[in-house]
Amino acid sequence: MNVIEINHLTKMYGNARGITDISFNVEQGEIFGFIGPNGAGKSTTIRTLLSLIYPTSGSAKIFGKDCIQFGPEIKKEIGYLPSEVFYYDNMKVKDLLKYSASFYKKDCNKRIKELAEIMDLDLNKKIDDLSLGNKKKVGIVLGLLHEPKLIILDEPTSGLDPLMQQRFFELLEEENRKGATILFSSHILSEVQRLCNRVAIIKEGKIITVEKISTLKENTYKKFKVESKKKIDPLSFTISGVTNLVTNGNITSFIFRGDLNLMLKKLSEMELTNLWIEEPDLEEIFMHYYE
Repeated sequence: MNVIEINHLTKMYGNARGITDISFNVEQGEIFGFIGPNGAGKSTTIRTLLSLIYPTSGSAKIFGKDCIQFGPEIKKEIGYLPSEVFYYDNMKVKDLLKYSASFYKKDCNKRIKELAEIMDLDLNKKIDDLSLGNKKKVGIVLGLLHEPKLIILDEPTSGLDPLMQQRFFELLEEENRKGATILFSSHILSEVQRLCNRVAIIKEGKIITVEKISTLKENTYKKFKVESKKKIDPLSFTISGVTNLVTNGNITSFIFRGDLNLMLKKLSEMELTNLWIEEPDLEEIFMHYYE
């Protein structure tokens, strides 16, 4: 079953591009990555999905229900962390969380204490006195205090130190084990690589590909580094599937996607002194889509 279904979603800001013809699904129980550089359209997609802004065309469903028609009903089961968080400055953290919890028909007090402990958040401080990282922690607790079935995170780790990021990831993995579906939007590929089962890559408002992380990393791409007796002419590697070619003295490195036998045949014609073949990380594969 799909928890999120996005069909040909387009959002224009006058003549300016927002997102164009976006389609992808997120399955129940999945941690789904949504990656692309800043300005690619990740936040626009998420805000449209949450009916915070309305699409120019296309549609989106959450839990099988239209996002606009059933917006208020759907939102009760969603936890959302926006990329930038703004709160009432004069409120204490615990009062803000209590106020937020009052919108849900359940007692969230125990849960708030649990989350504050995990995220090392002081509930007695005023919002105004918090650092950017601590404000982000408030956002995380706000998003999770009602134990939502769907968690939507937009650049969630900005402002968190590495230790807190680690705790946050463990918290998300635990929520996922308990049955929550997660949409994780980020421009930091290592995060997505660590957490997600599948990923949609967005570039300039359009989806380039939706792939399993494992598929992106295995079979299709290999990272080659060759060392030769004498300098190799980069033109020797002008074959289909070669990207990210860098020559440094007698060492040449590149990423190859295609038939390995063809590449090995090509290399056998050269006088090599060393050869390395590795799995590229997602960052390097990702650059291939931005060529």
